[in-house]
Amino acid sequence: MKLITRLLSWKSCLILSVSVLLLLNIFSFYGLYTNKFYFFKFDNYIFPLLTLVHFTYLYAVWFKIKEEEITDPQMRNLEFTLYVILVLYVYKLFETISILLSYSDFESHVIPATFIPIGTFITFLYVMLLVLTLVTFKHRKDKIGAYNFNKINDEIDSWD
Repeated sequence: MKLITRLLSWKSCLILSVSVLLLLNIFSFYGLYTNKFYFFKFDNYIFPLLTLVHFTYLYAVWFKIKEEEITDPQMRNLEFTLYVILVLYVYKLFETISILLSYSDFESHVIPATFIPIGTFITFLYVMLLVLTLVTFKHRKDKIGAYNFNKINDEIDSWD
């Protein structure tokens, strides 16, 4: 993990995370079997809505590092929510892999030529998103600090 955090600084990790999230938001509307975009399916909007939590977390990490602040309960709650959303990312990765592996089941049907290349690219993006998310957690712990709320409560002056 130390090698990855050396290769990916926190700034490059944030920029790559935002780029990957934006691309995956676009591809959430894409149908691999049909090579079309579906904007009127409700299911296609779930992933982009849940990535709002990820964007908010990335902003919080950027702000805390820039302002040299310590962690707070809101950031902890946001990160714990992102842990749950990380499970959705893993699900979407396996769903895309299962769609790619079903290619042989539909050989007699007309499958677009973009099926394998775009499917592989989407799979790569999901793997990148998982790695970047874990690296962002590590950068948060290294740059901002662990969630030690006994220390935070001691520093609060209730008279201010």
